[in-house]
Amino acid sequence: MIMDKRCVIISGGDFDPAVKINKGDLVIACDKGYAYAMKLKVRPDLVIADFDSFDGQVDDGIPVLKYPCEKDDTDTMAAVKYAVENGCSEVVLFCALGGRTDHAFANIQSLVYAAERGLRSSIVGSRDEMYVIRDGELVLPKKVGFSLSVFSISDRSEGVSITGTKYPLKDAVITNSFPIGVSNEWEDEEARVAVKKGILLIISSRY
Repeated sequence: MIMDKRCVIISGGDFDPAVKINKGDLVIACDKGYAYAMKLKVRPDLVIADFDSFDGQVDDGIPVLKYPCEKDDTDTMAAVKYAVENGCSEVVLFCALGGRTDHAFANIQSLVYAAERGLRSSIVGSRDEMYVIRDGELVLPKKVGFSLSVFSISDRSEGVSITGTKYPLKDAVITNSFPIGVSNEWEDEEARVAVKKGILLIISSRY
């Protein structure tokens, strides 16, 4: 059962101060993300880690799910699965970019996992915001100084429409082998991106 609850995951990419916690959020710190949480004076509800990037002590009273280093899931993926299994309706990743490119890509795939299971899914940072939608739509307020790009994560995404931008699109098919949606920009106060069938990655990046 999906509840109206947001899960904030502080990951272990580059540190980024653009972490916003709302009242009632479930906050999970992943490995080095716990050091970031301490730096931000955020007390997580849970730490998920194999402790390969953080070797300090977790404060008493904070539950820890410890995993072996040799495992299928990254720590962030394990946190996303925890959010899914505990009925969250939204997952937001912070400090999830920069650092190792392979982990950044894995974090995007973790968003896809959540979106496939009905959760609103995003990565938020100072320079980039990423959203994954499946068979749905997303409205994004205008961000001055940012581009807006739309990519197909599934092999095909059908019925793709983009409005409120310099380069609109209507009921199109885009694929994951051609970046036709890169580097668009807002023309109206908000942009609307919709897909009838498929999975889209929507990226807003600072120029």
